[in-house]
Amino acid sequence: MSNHVAAIARTTADRAKPVALPLLFAVLMWASTAAGAVPIPGTPVPITLQTMVVMLAGLMLTPSQAAMSVAMYLGAGAAGLPVFTGGMSTAALISPTGGFLLGFLPGVVVIALLKGRRRAGSALWTVPRYALASVAGGILTVYAFGIVMQSVLTGVPIAAIAVASAGFVVGDLVKAAVASLTAAALNRR
Repeated sequence: MSNHVAAIARTTADRAKPVALPLLFAVLMWASTAAGAVPIPGTPVPITLQTMVVMLAGLMLTPSQAAMSVAMYLGAGAAGLPVFTGGMSTAALISPTGGFLLGFLPGVVVIALLKGRRRAGSALWTVPRYALASVAGGILTVYAFGIVMQSVLTGVPIAAIAVASAGFVVGDLVKAAVASLTAAALNRR
């Protein structure tokens, strides 16, 4: 009987694996906002580590797992859990910063698709490839969604919001570098 119980336990653990990592990254996204945010004068978007966690999710997970992690995070907030910056929930998704949050979903998929597969002898190119994927998905894609939605909701021209958002790019480039180095080290086999 103990072999049967062990087989059931292994099967249950194998079925939980595809959800366990996305759930971990969803919790990390919440933790990155719960740790605090640094407000930037002149813009409603604070600095958090969320984009770095989104980048890590895209670099460490498959595209479907990465999408699942962000969908879980956004779903928790949409359901009313206070997982967004400042303990916000549903209202954050339709606020001026909502586009940045919603941009996490296509952004993480872009990262996961562009990161490529690790090939033998390609370790030298892994970090730059990861960095480019992080910039394309975690910065360009997320900013595109965020800037457009902020413009629509506030009536401020897209160009003005893009200029105001430019102050975040340096920090996000640093996050992309850290996420790329971290993921490359953790993905090394």
